[in-house]
Amino acid sequence: METYLDIALIITSIALITIVVLQSKGAGLGGLTGSDMGTVFSARRGLEKTFFHLTIALSVLFFALTLAVVLVSKAAG
Repeated sequence: METYLDIALIITSIALITIVVLQSKGAGLGGLTGSDMGTVFSARRGLEKTFFHLTIALSVLFFALTLAVVLVSKAAG
């Protein structure tokens, strides 16, 4: 069981990193460092909105899997 959780955690973390990098690509180089202050707030539409919701879902899944791995490892050992 612990092996399956570890594999799911690795896949989720890679997907989360990929989505975050794809979101940052549209923001320019300043967006990667957080220094892009010259942009005006705009509503999320289309693919950007999908990436935003997917990031939240993957973050929640990552947190739940991490807790599950900790609980399973404590129960086993």
